Amino acid sequence: MTESTLLIVNAIRAVPRGRVSSYRDIALRAGLRNGARQVVRVLHAMSRSQALPWHRIIRADGHIALPEGGGRELQIALLKSEGVAVSDQGKVDILRFIG
Repeated sequence: MTESTLLIVNAIRAVPRGRVSSYRDIALRAGLRNGARQVVRVLHAMSRSQALPWHRIIRADGHIALPEGGGRELQIALLKSEGVAVSDQGKVDILRFIG
């Protein structure tokens, strides 16, 4: 695992239950100014093998990035099970639930 990947993994793991963070903010915490896409790649490649709380990472505007039928419903259910309010449009009040 590269150093930047490890930093991203650790930043994702630091998001507590019942909270969310954005791809951009995870990248910034990992010291990667323009690393949001790298965060997406790490989540895609390592969520299962590293037991990452992938569902807590959303877009900077508060919306769920996954499409309907592509994991969106599961992500919403997981967030709601942790007490995160998600609108019918798949949006989280990121200022209220930022972690």
